[in-house]
Amino acid sequence: MQKKGIIPGIKVDKGVTPIAGTDGETATTGLDGLDKRCQEYYNKGCRFAKWRSVLKIGEHQPSCLSAMENAHTLARYASICQANGLVPIVEPEILIDGPHTMDACAAASERVFSVVMKALIDHKVLIEGCLLKPNMVTPGSTSGQKASAHEIAWMTVRTLSRSIVPALPGVVFLSGGQSEEEASANLHEMNKLTNIAKPWALTFSYGRALQSSCLKAW
Repeated sequence: MQKKGIIPGIKVDKGVTPIAGTDGETATTGLDGLDKRCQEYYNKGCRFAKWRSVLKIGEHQPSCLSAMENAHTLARYASICQANGLVPIVEPEILIDGPHTMDACAAASERVFSVVMKALIDHKVLIEGCLLKPNMVTPGSTSGQKASAHEIAWMTVRTLSRSIVPALPGVVFLSGGQSEEEASANLHEMNKLTNIAKPWALTFSYGRALQSSCLKAW
């Protein structure tokens, strides 16, 4: 893989567990022993890693507790990865599930991304040496609303511009339950925007984009 210019990476979290005292909100596990595991992964050729936190939108959700807990673990994971030579992909995913509006998704995303960004800085993570893997700002899957690719692109970039520092080199989106065509069209529209600052590279980190490209090529 390395001879072909392919850089291997690995998912290092161990899945989610409920946060006591919340209405089904979760924290991601896997910090125990992560330093040693990262050393082993680097020695085996890995050069980046991924850690996924899952948050949801609902009444009083994501809660402050959920946002703070997940931001802390993302920052600790990123710090441990960088100490062992791995580029951390930081993934705070706010689920598309639910009847919420696109404005509600934008508000929740802005709040969570801001908390995650502060945690990364507080833990002295090298911002120039990591990537963010966020959700796009969309209406909830059961909201009955339909937003255009341009509307999603504008709201997503606006949310990022309000919460993510320019030093971050790249934003690699997750598809978050969208089809390959929807997610790719939204990303395309983001890169077409000219009336808003986009100091980061905007690209994808989801297999659906590759499937879409292969199908079009075929």
